[in-house]
Amino acid sequence: MGTAPQSVTKFEETYLETRAQYLKLIEDGKLLFGQVPLVEMDGMNLVQTKAILSYIAGKYNLYGKDLKERVQIDMYTGGTMDLMDMILLYPFSEQKEKQLANIIEKATTRYLPVYEKALKQHGQEFLVGNHFSWADVQLLEAILMLEEKKPDILAQFSQLQSFKRRTSNIPTIKKFLQPGSPRKPPPDDVYVATVLKILTNV
Repeated sequence: MGTAPQSVTKFEETYLETRAQYLKLIEDGKLLFGQVPLVEMDGMNLVQTKAILSYIAGKYNLYGKDLKERVQIDMYTGGTMDLMDMILLYPFSEQKEKQLANIIEKATTRYLPVYEKALKQHGQEFLVGNHFSWADVQLLEAILMLEEKKPDILAQFSQLQSFKRRTSNIPTIKKFLQPGSPRKPPPDDVYVATVLKILTNV
């Protein structure tokens, strides 16, 4: 049996609502490259998504037991990050139908088959070392994001269906997925307009 964490660390999430808030972060020297996201923890201002996630994964024992496991986690999360980036950019696309078709095509032919094969080949509950890791967290989030676009996206992937059921029932994750939790809803037109106003002053 694989192992999964049962504890949870509380955090406070703050959303930017005005361009002035964004500029203040830059003026205060908190955004190393003038970009969000920003995570303030352990006396540091952490920026760059991959750096943030790898630090948190390492801190909470979600980054493998050795260098070989860490590089596997890096490869798997690199794939899901590529996929999630396409989904995150979708609301800003001017050709939404074409972009959605591209996302679904790449998800079902390039990315999901890799994770399906990994879970089947190793006969494990989790992707790396049969221990719950950052790779599993990010794969679950990618699956949930895809299902928001195409609910039956996992129809041909039985291993990923089982993986989703298992990981979604880990107590801390199950709680996070409940209605009213801090998990953000899919971006809408208001979100797009707010992002453009804050980052580009449009």
